[in-house]
Amino acid sequence: MKYAASRLAQVKPSASASVSLHAAALKAAGHNVIDLGLGEPDFNTPAHIVEAAHQAALNGETRYPPTGGTAALKKAIAAKFSRDNQLAFAPNEIIVSNGAKQVIFNAFMATLEAGDQVLLCAPYFGQYKDIVLVLGGNPGTIACSAAQGFKLTPEALEAAITPATRWVLLNIPSNPAGAVYSKDELRALGAVLQDHPQVMIMSDEIYEHIVFDQQQCYAFAQVNPELKDRTLTVNGVSKAYAMTGWRIGYAGGPKALIDAMFTVQSQATSGACSVAQAAATAALNGPQDSIEQFKQAFEQRRNLIVERIAHIPELSLDPPGGAFYAFIGCAALIGATTPSGNTLQSDIDVTQYFLDEAKVAAVAGSAYDLSPFVRISTASSIDQLDAAMDRIVECIKTLTLKK
Repeated sequence: MKYAASRLAQVKPSASASVSLHAAALKAAGHNVIDLGLGEPDFNTPAHIVEAAHQAALNGETRYPPTGGTAALKKAIAAKFSRDNQLAFAPNEIIVSNGAKQVIFNAFMATLEAGDQVLLCAPYFGQYKDIVLVLGGNPGTIACSAAQGFKLTPEALEAAITPATRWVLLNIPSNPAGAVYSKDELRALGAVLQDHPQVMIMSDEIYEHIVFDQQQCYAFAQVNPELKDRTLTVNGVSKAYAMTGWRIGYAGGPKALIDAMFTVQSQATSGACSVAQAAATAALNGPQDSIEQFKQAFEQRRNLIVERIAHIPELSLDPPGGAFYAFIGCAALIGATTPSGNTLQSDIDVTQYFLDEAKVAAVAGSAYDLSPFVRISTASSIDQLDAAMDRIVECIKTLTLKK
């Protein structure tokens, strides 16, 4: 019997989740594995947020929540958009979902016709492509090389847009490369899109508070207000407040789009967990000092990885401007021979070798549609990251490099 629909044939499980599952299996078998595959802060959710959830449960806020989000959380989201991004959204221009990924799914489910194109900036979060594919869309890739800071240029955007283009998806700062766009860079992209009124813009800004070197992260719609009526600004509480398990994402956008996304959500999951929404409300309305504390820790970890990679001739790294990943170039390892006589033919082979020999779990750049790279999460402790780099150094020493 056939259980899976044919549309799933092109869709793959999350690469980072798969790597972490493999790492967990090795750990269960007694191996000392350092898992740098999954992008998840290692901090606990701040206490006042947890307490808000506790009080909500005690107060009986445990019934079905409104499908699009509680009034209190929508008010907090509107205040956050105004405070942080100078964006004004009415409650009916905001939706709350079970994580930012569901926001993205809802938007594409609500808008894509078969064959509609969604432009993705490689390297990109791999599940963007899979969501587009499962919904019958056509993912179009724009390669954004290390030489251009892994950023989309106006020229590349203009060249990629076709009559079938329905969306352009930006991720600011980006996963996996940590690219941060300046105001001028975002304006230049906006100028291109003004000439293509059929194209909508999705700006995934889930890492907006994790930026380094005293940079500032700007919302696309903030810099391009004339495009606000066709921009969906996606965000959530998981990264900034160490709330990955609470599963609260949200978005602000034009009412007609939010209404369509509401319809999708009403038939899929209904509203997000009521207690988690109370926690997210407390996160957005309460003290914001934890954001700065987390950012400083992530920057310290970023600096450690940049310094360590600089002393490994076989690897390269453009210092990430934000998020908590390092997208490490491994071209010098392609073609290398392992002690057992196998040849590393791709970045998938490189990550597998790191896992097998160094017991360090990472994700191949091919999962983000740009090779040859290796992505590691820098959301682990300094000690763990330092130990992982030590293991990788020793692992590389065992290879015979291609001449």
